[in-house]
Amino acid sequence: MSYGDFTLEKAKSNFMLELREWDDLFGDVLEREADPLFRRMLAENVPIALGNGTEKARSEMIVSQVLVEVRRLLDRRVSLFSGIDFNVDPAQGLNGVCDFLISKSPSQWMLEAPVLVVVEAKNENIKSGLGQCIAEMFAASLFNEKKDIPNLSIFGSVTTGTAWQFMKLHGKALDLDRREYHLENIDKILGILTSMLDDAPDEGHLAA
Repeated sequence: MSYGDFTLEKAKSNFMLELREWDDLFGDVLEREADPLFRRMLAENVPIALGNGTEKARSEMIVSQVLVEVRRLLDRRVSLFSGIDFNVDPAQGLNGVCDFLISKSPSQWMLEAPVLVVVEAKNENIKSGLGQCIAEMFAASLFNEKKDIPNLSIFGSVTTGTAWQFMKLHGKALDLDRREYHLENIDKILGILTSMLDDAPDEGHLAA
């Protein structure tokens, strides 16, 4: 069993989570203005990714580029990892490859705590990726605890590249935003993603 085997129902049951659904969980988050060069890059990449019609194309040409822009907006104070093994607790099925992990550590050489954001890229069906993303979020919370950084909120997103849905996990409480954000409002998507990392204490403070 691995992350990809989890459905929403299985993740909720296995990890004994309280699922709370919201209509506009991140509605108050301020937008972050995208760089004009990034906007031009998206204008070139999106039609190619959609024309390919594959999850790999969406992941490489849209999702990864959005996350790199998030890292730039945060002055490279965070690290971004793509397609790495994240084997936290195989006995619970918390093992396998994560599409994207973002850590509050600036080190890009190895994944360090705290891991705060998990992004799962899907081709067209966001709902099919919710269980997998939640399992990865729960694994991130355990990873942080093992590094003596407990009680942090973990954020997650399942995205097709053009549509993004966001979640928040704190302890056993899982907040799911029913709203989908679309690439036409990229400044809002960037605002949500940067707020997830900006609001968390930095690694040095956590380790003190």
